[in-house]
Amino acid sequence: MSTNVENTSRVNRQFLLLSRPIGDIKESDFEYKEAPVPTPNPGEALVRNLYLSLDPTNRIWMSDMVQYMPPVELGEVMRGVAIGVVEESKNPFLKSGDIVTGLLGWQDYALLKENQANFVTKINPPLPDPLFAAVGLLGVTGVTAYFGLLDIGQPKPGETVVVSAAAGAVGSVVGQIAKIKGCRVVGITSSDEKCQWLTSVGFDAAINYKTTDLNTALANACPNGVDIYFDNVGGTILDTVMLHLNLFARIPLCGLISTYNSTEPVPGPLNFGLILMKRLRIQGFIVSDYHNRWHEAIKDIGEWMKLGKIKQEYEIVEGLEKAPKEILKLFNANKIGKLIIKVA
Repeated sequence: MSTNVENTSRVNRQFLLLSRPIGDIKESDFEYKEAPVPTPNPGEALVRNLYLSLDPTNRIWMSDMVQYMPPVELGEVMRGVAIGVVEESKNPFLKSGDIVTGLLGWQDYALLKENQANFVTKINPPLPDPLFAAVGLLGVTGVTAYFGLLDIGQPKPGETVVVSAAAGAVGSVVGQIAKIKGCRVVGITSSDEKCQWLTSVGFDAAINYKTTDLNTALANACPNGVDIYFDNVGGTILDTVMLHLNLFARIPLCGLISTYNSTEPVPGPLNFGLILMKRLRIQGFIVSDYHNRWHEAIKDIGEWMKLGKIKQEYEIVEGLEKAPKEILKLFNANKIGKLIIKVA
């Protein structure tokens, strides 16, 4: 078997997973490494990363919990979705200059083995403007919101939709799509600033769960009950929203971010019996479930963007070296919208 000849004139900065977090992620859970940039063998391609997406699912991949794909092994490059440009290719499906997105990792350069070319998605012209939207509104974030709400939530005009982590990357898009579909939309978030931002992008109401009684606030904001609850957090917020769900309400379960850093077992919903009594439908989903329908979401979201019906707030942080610190923002409620690292 041939081995890759390393290009010692360039450096590939990488962050490896050094330890599995206990509780909150710490910067010390990562190890910085500099490696030579490899030269691709026949069938391989070298991708230079441009933008790296930081997502709550990074925390899942760092753990050894039961999950939807194998966890990142200790000593491996930290997994992450990125946008990159093909710098050199000996693969028939990719050529130099192609823009691709996929699990390219926390590094400057990703070497795609012969059997990995299908693991990335080629972004064909016209390219998104801005390009980083390919990991945001026109990428994993937007597609997650689209299928979770429309395929599982199945909103109807006049229904009430509640979204948790509503000022986050996915939640903020869910709310805007629900408005496009004619729904009343209420967001749950963690600050007055975020509440103001949510109403500025079209939410009918927003609740700061840290400064108000959530049960009372939901009763006021949702006088006709709740038909769809798009859940990103789980925990006590899920329990409280369940009290307000209507008969046959739907819960697309996108995330459980309130539990990811827990060091003790997290109790299940205390109001579990309401699933039976109200005939609720709860369905978990992973965006990769919709890989073959990805184009449907991109087409519709692209059209809504052109019409000014949907937008996303981005926080772009320059420098790969900042990734281990910046990812902490996902879990301390210190951001609005989508968090992206500008690698190059």
